[in-house]
Amino acid sequence: MVQRGAALSSLVVDLAFGEPPAPLHPTVAMGRLISARRRRRRATRPIPSLVEGGIVVLAGAAMSAIAARLVERGLQVRSTAYRAALTGAALKPAISLRGLLNAANDVRRALEANDLGTARRLLSWHLVSRDTTRLSPHEVAAAAIESVAENLSDALVGPLLAFRAGGLSAAYAYRMINTADAMLGYHTEELEWFGKVAARLDDAVNLAPSRVTALLIAAASPLAHGSPRAAWNVARRDASLTASPNAGWPMSAMAGALGVRLSKRGQYELNRRGRDPQPEDIRRCGQIALCAGAIATLLVETTL
Repeated sequence: MVQRGAALSSLVVDLAFGEPPAPLHPTVAMGRLISARRRRRRATRPIPSLVEGGIVVLAGAAMSAIAARLVERGLQVRSTAYRAALTGAALKPAISLRGLLNAANDVRRALEANDLGTARRLLSWHLVSRDTTRLSPHEVAAAAIESVAENLSDALVGPLLAFRAGGLSAAYAYRMINTADAMLGYHTEELEWFGKVAARLDDAVNLAPSRVTALLIAAASPLAHGSPRAAWNVARRDASLTASPNAGWPMSAMAGALGVRLSKRGQYELNRRGRDPQPEDIRRCGQIALCAGAIATLLVETTL
């Protein structure tokens, strides 16, 4: 049975303390495992690469689920409140909101100081994998907003929904799949086949979280003087413009909520009639994300 109070405890711990040290962070360990298997890969042809990459992500997800289940079994103390606090602490590394918002605010402060070079560097270091060296200030602000919206789904709503469905095991299996996709899911010669299973699994497990996140962004938008109707209408209209079947939902909803245009050169333009995003819109985006995360947590708690 999923422990009531654990989701709320995990969010409180996250907002109060942020990320655990890297040597103790399960997601960091997942990344190291994936990186090691990538370096030691043997297959070079498409089908063997597909099989080998699939084994890496499926075995990793199974190992993560088993380890989390063992932790869960060890937390069966008599006090309900104590068990909720312990389970919440164990769930915390699978979610991340404070770190995401802090990274976006660092970019915002650099833009407000007219330090475009630092803003580009911070954006590349913390939030996106694309080349940021030629991005304009508006594009940097847009990329930061897009990252907050997308990662609100991947790093908070998704793990919370997985936890609601299957406890710590499901939350950590979800996190492993998401981490594998982030590291392997690229259309490059090396990873086209090796990362395909990770990419497809990530698409599957995020079908519901991405759409729920869009609804949460719409619900939270009045906090930043945004429009719930615009958020949802833009999400429905523009979500399919991105290559990902899921990322477009929270990003389009955030574009509509803020009234801004979010674009990636040569790939998509969300809410094309919106204005260019400004540093202040990153702050507003953070307010919406924080409120949406709180709503998501409360919804999980009230349905247990």
